[in-house]
Amino acid sequence: MELFESKFKEAMISKVPLLNRITHYIVRRKGKQMRPMFVFLVAKMVSDGDFNERTYRGASIIELIHTATLVHDDVVDDSNRRRGFFSLNALWKNKIAVLVGDFLLSKGLLLSIDNDDFDILKLISIAVREMSEGELLQIEKARKLDITEDIYFDIIRQKTATLIAACCGIGAASVGSDDREIEKMRIFGELIGIAFQIKDDLFDYSEEKIGKPTGIDIKEKKMTLPLIYTLNNCDPKEKKWLINSVKNHNRNPKRVKEVIAFVKEKGGIEYTTTKMQDYQRDALKILESYKDSEYKDSLVKMVNYVIERKI
Repeated sequence: MELFESKFKEAMISKVPLLNRITHYIVRRKGKQMRPMFVFLVAKMVSDGDFNERTYRGASIIELIHTATLVHDDVVDDSNRRRGFFSLNALWKNKIAVLVGDFLLSKGLLLSIDNDDFDILKLISIAVREMSEGELLQIEKARKLDITEDIYFDIIRQKTATLIAACCGIGAASVGSDDREIEKMRIFGELIGIAFQIKDDLFDYSEEKIGKPTGIDIKEKKMTLPLIYTLNNCDPKEKKWLINSVKNHNRNPKRVKEVIAFVKEKGGIEYTTTKMQDYQRDALKILESYKDSEYKDSLVKMVNYVIERKI
C-alpha cells in the first residue's frame, strides 16, 4: 500500500500548479482505501502471491476514478464536507471541483490506454457508466417514491457495487486470469458492494455515533430497503402517513424520528440486516473455492468488516 501510494501520487502529477495543490490536498485526506486493497488481495489470491506493475496500475486507475466520482458527488449533493475535511467545492467552488473531477477521470483512463491495459479500461468504463445510471435512476425514483425492492437493488448494484466489482475483476485481470475467473471475482466484488451499501443504509437508522447524523436518507427522500420493506408491510392508513412524512415532512426532525421508530417497529431493520447477511454469505461462498492463503484470509476479513464496521 505504501508503494501504491507513491505510484498513485505520481499518476496525478500535472503541469498546472493549482491542480498539483488540489491533488496534494486529495492525497492527504485519503479514506480507508478499501478499493485498492481489494485489487491487491484478489490479484495475490488468484495468482498465489505473484503480481506485477499492471496490478499497481489497476489499483491506481480505480482510486483515480473513485476519487473523481467523489469530487463530482460532492458538487451534485452540494456537500461541504468529505471524510471530516472540507470538500473541494467548499474550498475551490463548483467550477474548479468539476474540472478536477474531469482531470482525475481522464488521468485514470489515460493510465490504462498508455500501457495498453484495454481489458482493465473496459472493466472500469463499464463501472463508470453504471454508476452514472444508478445515480440518475435514484434521482428519478426519489421524485415519485415508487421504488420496489428490485429497483432498490438495481440502484445500489449500479451506484456502489459496480466499482467494488471492477476492483475485484481488475485484480484478477491484472495477473492474467481467464475470462471465467475475472467474471467470478467481479461477481464476488458485486456481492460485497451490495452488502456495503445496505450497511450504509442501516446507519441511517442507527443509534450509534458514526460521524454523520441519522435520518439523512429520509431528509433526502432516498428510498432505502428498511423503508421499502416497511411500506410493503403496513396497512393503507400507515402507508399513507409514511409516504406523506417522507414527501412533505422530511425536514421536520420530530417526524423523521417518528419514521425511524415506525420502521424499527415494523421489522424493517431485521429484514434489511438478514438481506445484508445473505450477500455476505454468498460472497464468502465464492472464496471457498480458493485454496487457503493469507490473501484469502484477508479477503474474508474484508468481507466481514464490510458488515461489522461502525463507520
